[in-house]
Amino acid sequence: MMELVFLEDSKNKVKVEIKGETSTIANPLVKELWKDKHVKNVGYQVKHAFESNPILFVETDGESPKAAIKKAIERLDKTLDEFGKKIKALKL
Repeated sequence: MMELVFLEDSKNKVKVEIKGETSTIANPLVKELWKDKHVKNVGYQVKHAFESNPILFVETDGESPKAAIKKAIERLDKTLDEFGKKIKALKL
């Protein structure tokens, strides 16, 4: 089960450990966050692929970085839902 642990939380910047996940979730989330015009800087790091959780960094120009993360997750959820419907519609 995924758990978000905020390691740094200020007005324009957050640093979040995504426990129980890997780059599989962090990479598309970072790509989606870059689509937000308020995001100035975003990225993640993983110290070791098999032994650590991704640490997500988000910096905005004034909008809440938590709000930016929430909107990005909602957009990803919608995209994945549409993808799932297309897969189910295939006649394999």
